[in-house]
Amino acid sequence: MSRIPVTKTPKAYVGGKFIRSESGRVFPLNNKRGQFLCNIPECTRKDTRNAVEVAGKAGGAWASRTSYNRGQILYRLGEMMEARAEELAQAVAITGAVTLAAARREVASTIDRVVYYSGWTDKYEQVLGNTNPVAGPFFNFSVTEPVGVIGVFASDSPSLLGLISQVLPIITSGNSVVALASSTNPYPAVLLGEMLATSDLPGGVLNILTGFRDELLETFASHEHIRGLDLSLDVDGKKQAEILAAESIKRLKVREQENTRYWSSEKAQSVYAIRSFLEFKTTWHPIGV
Repeated sequence: MSRIPVTKTPKAYVGGKFIRSESGRVFPLNNKRGQFLCNIPECTRKDTRNAVEVAGKAGGAWASRTSYNRGQILYRLGEMMEARAEELAQAVAITGAVTLAAARREVASTIDRVVYYSGWTDKYEQVLGNTNPVAGPFFNFSVTEPVGVIGVFASDSPSLLGLISQVLPIITSGNSVVALASSTNPYPAVLLGEMLATSDLPGGVLNILTGFRDELLETFASHEHIRGLDLSLDVDGKKQAEILAAESIKRLKVREQENTRYWSSEKAQSVYAIRSFLEFKTTWHPIGV
């Protein structure tokens, strides 16, 4: 009798642990021919609130680490992704929406992006901060601080590169993230969660949910402990996010589903992407004291 292979049961990644949705709901992931591949957890508003609580607790310790140490941890993640690059490419191509060759190029760009931001952790302060000239015997410094918990709706395509390009500049500066993976192909995000679990990134800094934007947008946009949003949405979703986010004065960045060409370009990585979710604190200090 032929052996029945043991297939993977995908799970969301929250607080360093793998979770099923508290509702028990799932949705099918199919290949290009409509054939069933696996069931993906359909995370709920309760899952989102739990993830925000975990991210809030993890954020302070992550922000207090030295910038050099954060860079080491992110670079280590890039090393792990490099070692499993072919597995990641298979995950990107699993639905058949892109060829395996295109998936391999996407994974290579994703790893390069991780390394890019790992190099900025101990440098962005010198670029974005400032020593301000003042008319008096004082030093005046503008220094950066992370905002806190940031909510992310990842771009549908590219499923891996889009997610990493949105998440990395946020956690580079000490923020924590609750991210909703691509709904058309969340499988690469599931695999990324497995890598995060064995990386040096503390649990709770990056939490990855799976599910649908329409169900979770209200919770993400209105949750008072989420201090900023980076969302890939259509026009109607953008309007709803702006109304809800205004109630708790969130920092809001909405993308209209940028395509693969954009995410693969140099425009998709910049020190100013880090700036989007930073606060600036001005300090005065007397000269000679």
